[in-house]
Amino acid sequence: MIETKYDFYLTGRETWQNMLAEIKSARFSIDLEQYIFSNDNTSRQFIEVLIGRAKTGVKIRMLCDTVGSWYFYNSPIMRNAVEAGIEIRFFNIVSPWQIGSISNWFFRDHRKILVVDDLVGFTGGIGILDEMENWRDTNVKVSGPIVGEMRLAFEEMWEQSVNNDLISRIKKSAHLHRGSDFLTNAPYWRKHFLYKNIIAAIRGANSYIYLTTPYFVPTAKFRKALEKAKKRGVDVRILVPNSVNEIFVQRASQSHYEELLRSGVKIYHYTGRGSEFLHAKTGAIDDRWATVGSFNLDSLSFLFNYEANIVSTEKTFVETIKNHFLEDIKFAKEITLSEWQQRSFLNKILETIVTPFRRFL
Repeated sequence: MIETKYDFYLTGRETWQNMLAEIKSARFSIDLEQYIFSNDNTSRQFIEVLIGRAKTGVKIRMLCDTVGSWYFYNSPIMRNAVEAGIEIRFFNIVSPWQIGSISNWFFRDHRKILVVDDLVGFTGGIGILDEMENWRDTNVKVSGPIVGEMRLAFEEMWEQSVNNDLISRIKKSAHLHRGSDFLTNAPYWRKHFLYKNIIAAIRGANSYIYLTTPYFVPTAKFRKALEKAKKRGVDVRILVPNSVNEIFVQRASQSHYEELLRSGVKIYHYTGRGSEFLHAKTGAIDDRWATVGSFNLDSLSFLFNYEANIVSTEKTFVETIKNHFLEDIKFAKEITLSEWQQRSFLNKILETIVTPFRRFL
């Protein structure tokens, strides 16, 4: 039996270097799916390398989300790529005057997948954007049987991308593949594979639950699962950024703190080794289950966006994710209940105001 091999990268720069190295060595095919692909130095570097491989006859397909990759959409570097023979599709296209509409926050392709020659795959949280270079993220390169699952997941979204009719998409979602090690999440009934898998893992926890996420706006079901785990004596810890680039989301996240802290759940704010933003999306439970990918612990990822994660019970994989967490909390501040209750009255008011909107964030 062929084993799955994993290599982890913890910054944008390190991830991009290894992605580009694999792209440069591609012989037959490159499939790249990205929520964020911009029009900056990093993006241009990727396009230059991709064009170089296209000139040698490598078949290249790019699937980008229209909103997340808005600055790449119809840009000069995009047109150069198309002229070089690279096939590019944009998911859920919106008009310029719709780009700021709240409705366009939903049904986004938030996944990050790179498959090279059907032999090597990458996934994680990082996008293709200059400012992510030094972010603390978790990304992984894989080889082995899981790469076939990643390729199938890409193919399914590639086909979905040419259908802009929501009703038709919902009908075709019946054929979306669950995967065994590479789980997807889609905004359709009975297609929340990742969400259900994570809830099940939390409900079965006996020892510890270590979760890292940049955006933490849990559903009631998710929050209650954490609280019940704590009541069973499980060590529940959540690591989030010290500050979030979306202030509305940060207030929605913090509106959950007091209830969780009262239940005994531990919350840590990552202050980092410098000024890097915490963007990793990982979880480790009981030395028997771990995950990494694009999935945030918020309602957008739970219910409204397309996501994809590796979920593994392989010992080394779980141990690696666990150790990353334990190393990261050395650079984090634990938030205590007594401290949290001393926050400003204004912050309490803002948290109250945002509460009705949490299920959509």
